[in-house]
Amino acid sequence: MIRTGGPVSLPDLTTYDAVLFDLDGVITPTAEVHMHAWRVMFERLFADWGITPPYTDADYFDHLDGKKRYDGVAALLRSRDVEVPWGEPADAAERDTVCGIGNRKNVVFSQVLADEGIRPYPGTVRLLDLLDAAGVPVAVVSSSKNAQDVLAAAGVRDRFPVVMDGVVAEREHLPSKPAPDVFVEAARTTGVDPARAVAVEDAISGVASAAAGGFGLVVGVDRGAGARALTDAGAHIVVSDLAELADAVRRPLHPHDNPESTEHLR
Repeated sequence: MIRTGGPVSLPDLTTYDAVLFDLDGVITPTAEVHMHAWRVMFERLFADWGITPPYTDADYFDHLDGKKRYDGVAALLRSRDVEVPWGEPADAAERDTVCGIGNRKNVVFSQVLADEGIRPYPGTVRLLDLLDAAGVPVAVVSSSKNAQDVLAAAGVRDRFPVVMDGVVAEREHLPSKPAPDVFVEAARTTGVDPARAVAVEDAISGVASAAAGGFGLVVGVDRGAGARALTDAGAHIVVSDLAELADAVRRPLHPHDNPESTEHLR
């Protein structure tokens, strides 16, 4: 297990064949918007249905974070011994089905995104710049069906030739994280072997997905899940922000960087 503790102990991601990024909580702080939307929706639902114990943020990390929307709804309701019909993805938000409840949450999320917009994490943008300069392919692997809209709102959609999101996963019948399928398929589409690629995740289920997919390096970004939980799920290293990994990129040495080492060139 590699431990963080400064750039010298962290790997240079430009030495890998590709880097695959989760979206929410890794590229953009949409996890906060998702958490807020889930909380609002489930607090209302639990109050209307008399469900106990009440919804907490721990429910987000335990049952929702990193999963497809409907899988997360079903998992959380199951944790309260509540079962409802699955329904259809086209169900109206007012319907009391798994899909209807999931769509209900998405109404709240979409409204917040439209009203407030979203900005990518500066550390992530800096790392993306360095990977681009080094010619390292990048991709997005997200369970969200809102991934395209979020990437566009953040102004980074054109950076990612491959976006494996909830829409693609549903179309291709790929199981949700923590199953490895979405990460493995994204690596295949990018044209790389997972063993020579990096997966970057902030969700426990996402880390488990990448680890099960055999990725050469699984990076956990601790945005609240906890470093211990991420390492237990399979992360090789855990950082608090991708700026730490940007600092670890070894840039080519230019003559003016170290005059003593280039004295013989004068």
